[in-house]
Amino acid sequence: MDDMKRDLGDLALFGGRAGFLQPLLVGRPNPVDRARLFARLTWALDNQWLTNGGPLTQEFEQRIAHVAGVRNCVATCNATVALQLLAHAAELTGEVIMPALTFAATAHAVRWLGLEPVFCDIDPLTGCLDPQQVRAALSPRTRAVLGVHLWGRPCDVDGLEKLAADAGIRLFFDAAHAFGSTSAGRPIGRFGDAEVFSFHATKVVHSFEGGAVVTDDDELAHRVRSLHNFGIGLEGVSSAGGTNAKMSEASAAMGLTSLDTFEEVVRHNRKNHEHYRTELSGVPGVTVVGFDENEQNNYQYLIVEIDEEISGLHRDLLLDVLSAENVVAQRYFSPACHQLEPYRSRRETHLPHTERLSARVLALPTGSTVSREDIRRVCDIVRVAATHGGELTARRRRASPGGRWRTPHATAGFQQTRVG
Repeated sequence: MDDMKRDLGDLALFGGRAGFLQPLLVGRPNPVDRARLFARLTWALDNQWLTNGGPLTQEFEQRIAHVAGVRNCVATCNATVALQLLAHAAELTGEVIMPALTFAATAHAVRWLGLEPVFCDIDPLTGCLDPQQVRAALSPRTRAVLGVHLWGRPCDVDGLEKLAADAGIRLFFDAAHAFGSTSAGRPIGRFGDAEVFSFHATKVVHSFEGGAVVTDDDELAHRVRSLHNFGIGLEGVSSAGGTNAKMSEASAAMGLTSLDTFEEVVRHNRKNHEHYRTELSGVPGVTVVGFDENEQNNYQYLIVEIDEEISGLHRDLLLDVLSAENVVAQRYFSPACHQLEPYRSRRETHLPHTERLSARVLALPTGSTVSREDIRRVCDIVRVAATHGGELTARRRRASPGGRWRTPHATAGFQQTRVG
């Protein structure tokens, strides 16, 4: 049966057959070798050491530290708590400068501790913090900068490290997207004072749910490790007291099993990225966001940028088109954090580069469960929609005056499955 989409009448939005019988999702977990996982779980059960820094967690920490090129890794129950532990261990107060183009957990983790997130604009080419914009945002209350390696693309780590040193403030990185990526040939994980990884189920390496703080600062690592276990082992009294943020042996078993296939998953992701670029080459107003070929990347995210001026198609209308075809794409990240409550009403902030990029980008399905044929069919849909963008927009307007894709910032919440 010929299932190729050729014109608007073939789109499910206008009565055509849906491109997929089952939903094709962004962020579907990569499968693991169940025999290996169950063997590790059985060993943990037989060993009767199920949490509190057991052997599997220790092995997981060692392997993560090796990939990151650092001496210390403290595994945690999730990455949001890892960010909070890091802020506590560094005894931060006042303001923390960060990008708004990130998942809300980055800002929430800081605000939950009584710190003030200060949102800063990005470099429009990388989507990451612009050191010049950070410098302009510095105030007497600034105590740290928290960069985000967006979609695995590294921040300007040299520029941010120099700025932090000059200002005498801490520098941390949310590396939730960037495990296995590099900057100037050096592994993500060894920059700033410390970095935080996420091993949530949607990540390229996952532990069901989990995170980690990685650093070469031995004292900082000691404080994080103590605080993640009720403050045990920390001399003196911490104002935080400590909490329970440990990774369980079951999560470590999954993390180790996921690590076993990490390189294979990255190779598959990279091939998927190449297939998308080939299929969407020449499609008007649609650009696959690229990565520096001189650097390593985990290719976990397949991001396209939609230029409405060229295609006549708004990003959110394309989202509707794909949804009707059973392709569950996602906005990464829109609205940006400064456009969301509780931040929008606390401080008026205008970030033109952030707002422009967040309104144009869309994550398409990739990962080891997505095949080349899946990609061909997704790209057929995108090609028809973008090639006939003006006509598609006009038809949708007639059917739904004031269509919701026109006001995404007023109505849309985060739909991503990515959490810290």
